[in-house]
Amino acid sequence: MDFAQLIMKRESVRKYTDRPVEEEKIERIMESCRMAPSACNSQPWRFVVVTDPDLKDEVARATTGPAMPINRFAPQAPVIVALVAEPPNWLSKIGSSIKDKDYYLMDIGIVADHFCLQAADLGLGSCMIGWFDEKKVRELLQIPGKRRIPLLITLGYPAKEKPRKKIRKKPDNLYGYNRY
Repeated sequence: MDFAQLIMKRESVRKYTDRPVEEEKIERIMESCRMAPSACNSQPWRFVVVTDPDLKDEVARATTGPAMPINRFAPQAPVIVALVAEPPNWLSKIGSSIKDKDYYLMDIGIVADHFCLQAADLGLGSCMIGWFDEKKVRELLQIPGKRRIPLLITLGYPAKEKPRKKIRKKPDNLYGYNRY
């Protein structure tokens, strides 16, 4: 499919079938992520792909709770992926410090988008989750040190075939030429 079709197909999926995701498809997604650009080629990320059903369910439970009953869909996904922020290389760190910008967070966004777009291209659904008990997930997945987990991403086959209608800002509210 062409890129414009892929953009329209990709959405945050919150209902999955119980069909397992083939390892070849996961590997293809990881290869697309490996090719993602990053500031100073820092590649400040590592993925933990959780396919073990019991462990995946424990990670899913860390995304919701009685105080904020969101992300209830997470246990349906056959795969949950933790996107771990790794320390950026020294050049990226220096640039971030000089410009007062967290380049590694931009890099995380880029690689997460590569992940989700490749998943959609392979007929898979995904959803980025930012609300979760990071300490619990770090313990469950044995993530070392003080590394942060900016995102979890659910992955699986969508339960519905047709994407929902996208509601977005009008072009006039999105961009302007030559001035704000």
